[in-house]
Amino acid sequence: MKQLDQHRLDELASAARQSPRLRMNANLHDALDEPVQRLAIAMQPDTIIRPHRHQQTWELLLPLRGRFVVLHFAEDGRVVDRVVLGEDSQVQETPAGCYHAVLSLDDGGVIFEVKHGPYRPFVPEDFAPGYRDDNPARDARLNAWYATAQIGDRLWS
Repeated sequence: MKQLDQHRLDELASAARQSPRLRMNANLHDALDEPVQRLAIAMQPDTIIRPHRHQQTWELLLPLRGRFVVLHFAEDGRVVDRVVLGEDSQVQETPAGCYHAVLSLDDGGVIFEVKHGPYRPFVPEDFAPGYRDDNPARDARLNAWYATAQIGDRLWS
């Protein structure tokens, strides 16, 4: 049996604070080739999640601790949906192929993710135009933009 108790969430949040990427995951699936990927992801507010999409699968997100802004984008970079998980909603499903981004609003936040496997590392084409490479100067501005973005705002064109 597998479970994520408060002690494990505390450990995960602590590991995220120490990680250079400011996030850490705990997989409930045993292998990366399993057909369903299930994981808890501790995310600090300063972690960077570039706008991306999963061509092969939908993605289901549930907040376990804290609040998370989830933005969905049209192909032209317009925000078409905005929700704050843990506040406005408790579950958000992103369709396959839809650009999206996530921002942790709270220290020690942990989100649970479910999607089809097997695990597939990101390739540049999974990221939105203009966000296909690491660019610390550009990426540092993303979280501030995510925090205030509203439906109709445009991130790229």
